[in-house]
Amino acid sequence: MGAPPLPRPALGGPVAPDVRLRDFVELATRCGTASSGHHHQNHVLPLTEATARLLGREAGTSVTVRIRRAETLPAVIRTWADEDEILGAVREILPHVPQCLAKGAGFAVHSYVEGVPLSSVCGNDKPVDTLLIRALAGLLAQMAQVRRSALPPLPVGWPRNDTDSQGFLRTLAHLADRQIRQPNRAAFGGLFAALGIPEDALVKLAERVPAMARRPYSLLHADLHRDNLIVAHGAPPLICVDWELATYGDPLHDLATHLVRMRYPAHQWSEVIDAWEAAMRGIRPAAVNGLAKDLGHYLAFERAQSVFPDVMRAARSLEESFSQENLHEVTAEVGRALEVAALPLRLSNVPGAQEIERALFRWLASRRDRGRGGRGLIAQAFGWQPDRRLPLPDDFTETAVLGALEAEGAAPAGRVFKGTAHLNTVVRVPGVTCPVVVRRRLPEVLRREPRLLSEHAVLRAIEEAPVAVAAPRALALGETYLNDSFAIHTYVGPHDIDRPPDHPVNGLLPHEADGLVDQLCALTRVDYRQLDPLAGERGFHRWLKGELVRLVGELPKKTQQLARRLGLPDAERLDQILSRQEVSHREPSLLHGDLNPWNLVRRDGSDALTIIDWEMALIGDPLYDLVRHMHLTPTRPEIRERMFRRWEAGLPSGYTRDWRADWQVYRRLEIVRSAYIDLDRIVTGASMDAPHVRRAVDSYAVTLAVATGALGLPVRSTADPYLVRALVQEDRGRSEAVRRLTA
Repeated sequence: MGAPPLPRPALGGPVAPDVRLRDFVELATRCGTASSGHHHQNHVLPLTEATARLLGREAGTSVTVRIRRAETLPAVIRTWADEDEILGAVREILPHVPQCLAKGAGFAVHSYVEGVPLSSVCGNDKPVDTLLIRALAGLLAQMAQVRRSALPPLPVGWPRNDTDSQGFLRTLAHLADRQIRQPNRAAFGGLFAALGIPEDALVKLAERVPAMARRPYSLLHADLHRDNLIVAHGAPPLICVDWELATYGDPLHDLATHLVRMRYPAHQWSEVIDAWEAAMRGIRPAAVNGLAKDLGHYLAFERAQSVFPDVMRAARSLEESFSQENLHEVTAEVGRALEVAALPLRLSNVPGAQEIERALFRWLASRRDRGRGGRGLIAQAFGWQPDRRLPLPDDFTETAVLGALEAEGAAPAGRVFKGTAHLNTVVRVPGVTCPVVVRRRLPEVLRREPRLLSEHAVLRAIEEAPVAVAAPRALALGETYLNDSFAIHTYVGPHDIDRPPDHPVNGLLPHEADGLVDQLCALTRVDYRQLDPLAGERGFHRWLKGELVRLVGELPKKTQQLARRLGLPDAERLDQILSRQEVSHREPSLLHGDLNPWNLVRRDGSDALTIIDWEMALIGDPLYDLVRHMHLTPTRPEIRERMFRRWEAGLPSGYTRDWRADWQVYRRLEIVRSAYIDLDRIVTGASMDAPHVRRAVDSYAVTLAVATGALGLPVRSTADPYLVRALVQEDRGRSEAVRRLTA
């Protein structure tokens, strides 16, 4: 008689670890054939005599030892904690999936699935054999037969209705925010902000999930790509492994994640979808309800949430091995992830390669002591070249500059603010009493309006003048690696720098209006000749008109074509119309040039507004600064009158003469300017991240009507079907702006 069979563990219960099993796991890490996943190291080796007796298997039987990576980023959505419970539930329907034989702290021992990963037979982006596609579709359909009662309990907050497709997709979006973005906020939040990804991007995505057809929930694998499919030696031809991300919900989600992660060539997508539909109809016909309409919503979600793990893994790879070549490769990888996520997340502007590269390097430089590769090169590259035009003040040394630059890349998302031309990062520097802001000029940003004076020179002139103008101090100016220019200013926001600055976005309160007028009056006492000795000649209004005509003439061809269709004149005709308007000469002074609400900051413990962002400062008619502010800021008639009265009373007549006759001339000029600039932003998508730009675009129909009226031209209908078609063809993910324009 043969020896009695060895006892086997029950299907539902893996063996608890003991000393022999831990020794075997240690042996696996040293001697087993290893393969790597995002979350586990998988080691394949035969059972020893001692471990075989413990597990009720024959000695020499191959098993897979799965060891969780110690430093894995939280970059996936998890519904259940224990993969072995899922494997036990699936085994009745899919008997060839691995069985969990034992588990312990950080490891599990699974039965070994004979075969090779599909990725080794057919790599990413290559066509998959039709028979395998049908087998895959059959696997996805079979999962619908797993009973919910066999699965572990679902988390709190799961949709109660087992057919609520909309609720399931909303749940996924919120889970992605809670399980992926939020746990990584401290390490990567600032990087995401620098790349233009808002903190509420996934929450907003959840809010936009539309009504969808109802489909009965089922078990979903949720990570079915080529590495997780084993081509078996016999029947069935394919076996699913790695079930740790399995979930329970709308089966269309499984199809969408499979389509994206499987990396099929484009021409095979329809074949896969048709095969899935045919297989699912044979098992659960209701699961294909609304397939054609709703699949796109799940595909959009998969592409949207993937930007977070893709960016994080790419950035972390630089810590492992940094070189300029690696930086270029990772930059391209991050750029592709942003492009894919731009439409579903409604990212206004995807940064270019230069901006991405600089953001990645700043993030890496802030972590240079933690990296395991290329640390010497990072330290060598991390430094700065001072701009001698702005000497450092006594209270802000070179050590402080380096401290600010190092803190910049590690700043959390709430301290990173992206404007039309700058990335501003608020940091605290050891040994410096007040927080500072590091301003980086965004590369590849085309400003249509001229910059005539250097911002640092303007701020230094204000600081040195004995006038009551509340503005930041310019502390440092220079350049870092990759020719990344920067300026460091004092920060004038709240004392709690994790609280966002407070701007008068809905208009000024009476005391704020008084304070701003007083500061504009004080600007007339700044010696502008030290900034531009040739400025201040007569003809400011003529120069301003000429600049607007030049701007219109240099707009891209597409913007000019749309402007004509909307009834706006070309540059030559505009010059003729504007030539009829003139204003009186007033004494010139230093002007801010862009007093929109986001350039005014309410300070803690003070009634005064601080004026920031002086990069568009110029020298000219002081009436223009006041009128442009009223154009850019919601201003009630009573506040406008109050400001004019105080302004007139606070200045000598040389600065204010004939203002009552002239202020409307400047107002009409600014309205016409906005009609062209805002249209150009709609066409090009430029600066859509900035809140004042978004507000201007939202009200473009009104701006257009008022501008054509100010020019004495008839208002044309914006419902021209040819215009709509042209705008849609130009649209690159800015459909909301287009709809507002053509409403």
